Amino acid sequence: MRFILVGTGLMAQEHIRNLALVPGTSVVALVDPEPSSIVWAKESLRTSWGDGADNIPSYTDIPSMLAMTDADAVIIASPNYTHHDVLLPLLNTDLHILCEKPLCTTIVDATNIVTLTQGRRGIFWVGMEYRFMPPVSRFIEDIHEGRIGTLRRLALHEHRFPFLAKVGDWNRFNRNTGGTMVEKCCHFFDLMNFIIRANPVSVFCSGAADVNHLNERYDEEVPDIIDNSYTIVDFDNGVRAMLDLCMFAEGAEEQEQLVAIGDYAKLEVGIPSGNKVFSPRVAVGEPKPVMRESIEVHDDVLAAGHHHGATYFQLLAFLDAAAGRAFVQVTAADGLLAVKLGVAAEISAREKRMVRLSELDG
Repeated sequence: MRFILVGTGLMAQEHIRNLALVPGTSVVALVDPEPSSIVWAKESLRTSWGDGADNIPSYTDIPSMLAMTDADAVIIASPNYTHHDVLLPLLNTDLHILCEKPLCTTIVDATNIVTLTQGRRGIFWVGMEYRFMPPVSRFIEDIHEGRIGTLRRLALHEHRFPFLAKVGDWNRFNRNTGGTMVEKCCHFFDLMNFIIRANPVSVFCSGAADVNHLNERYDEEVPDIIDNSYTIVDFDNGVRAMLDLCMFAEGAEEQEQLVAIGDYAKLEVGIPSGNKVFSPRVAVGEPKPVMRESIEVHDDVLAAGHHHGATYFQLLAFLDAAAGRAFVQVTAADGLLAVKLGVAAEISAREKRMVRLSELDG
């Protein structure tokens, strides 16, 4: 499978390292208008594939690349606000496309992409890595297999480091990212939708910029991205989901903690520990038969990225779908719904009110 990389910054480096773990894959072209990012990508390619990486051509725009390149697939890891325009010429090809999250920064643009992906020969996949972390995958399997009974509550916690620096500091402003609740939290809204398997109805988010980036200035502008929030999503089957985000808690032992509670048991999993805990209900005063399990990930896969092996396992699933051996697990429609929830959360935090998803229709 011959890959094109569009956008060669931080996330592209992770894709390069993971592609190198899969026999039969190669990178045949790079696209990025920023010279320093191209240099960075070539250094990573050289580390992973040797000196032959020096011969991989680079381009500043998609049309020039398409005119000169034979390939099978493309990974889009460019800044959020570029996704819509980057995708337009690529959707006119038969290339298999993996577009990093969020699909787009607005509902209008994401809806347009959903329309344009219909009827294509090549597959279209939205990069929602969190589904593919092995401990999270096992957590989801347990829920879907009914191990906790009927799911009633889902809580997702991410206590982590602030946003990293990006080229041009584009990720410091809502106009470029769609807002933190779109940029960062679309992963978690996608997890909610995937786990609960029902329609989200309403969103309430309390969030603000309280600690990070407050002393930074970009042409005298102060960053406006949320750095912590609580979000509650109600689904039409009665399940409640909560997202607890804090981006000034990098000292936390677990970066992610997922908790699901059904009418039979409670299930928890932590990242990076990989520890899964199953706690069935018992009568008051009775011994608690808690079961613990550690979900391991190979060291080479962990070392290839910052998503606990998820980028590697997502890549394998993408390749299976492109070869016709499996279905597309994260569709453009999935990406749109995650963006819609993120936009609703941004509105809710700003206007301090509950937002119904029906408000965003049309």
